[in-house]
Amino acid sequence: MSVAEPRRIVLFRHAKADWPQVSDHERPLADRGRMDAAEAGRRLADTGVPFDQALCSTAVRTRETWKLAVQEFPHRPKTVYEERIYEASPGELIAVLNETPDDLSNVLMIGHNPGMEALTEILAGSAEDAVRERIDRRGFPTAAFAVLTFTGSWKDVEPGTATLVDYWAPTD
Repeated sequence: MSVAEPRRIVLFRHAKADWPQVSDHERPLADRGRMDAAEAGRRLADTGVPFDQALCSTAVRTRETWKLAVQEFPHRPKTVYEERIYEASPGELIAVLNETPDDLSNVLMIGHNPGMEALTEILAGSAEDAVRERIDRRGFPTAAFAVLTFTGSWKDVEPGTATLVDYWAPTD
């Protein structure tokens, strides 16, 4: 893959989690979260993006979200479970993306807020107007995802280098 060809980053917030008496890292999905994760998977599959790799937080709710979403994909991308995504700042998330090999074109990151929303805002130097309006109106609820494009090496991903081209969130 040439670094001159467009690449995609999809930032996907985990689905709605339950609040049992367990540590935050071990929280499972709620019933609604399981339904929303599958719907998000169908919507991601509908984008037609052939994902090369998924980077998923090690938290139970992100792993469960990914397991349900990926069942809707026509082909399963390589999945890397990355501890650094859990409770990560936007800068830490960018560092993870910067390690992506340049032979990969399309990467999906499954993580948490406030990181996913903040990273979307930080990376998006520009946005299609209707997409920006939707994200401004809805925020970044559980199971939401944003699709960003950029040109260049993964090592060059930094604030303002991407364009926000799509966004989806489940209905309440």
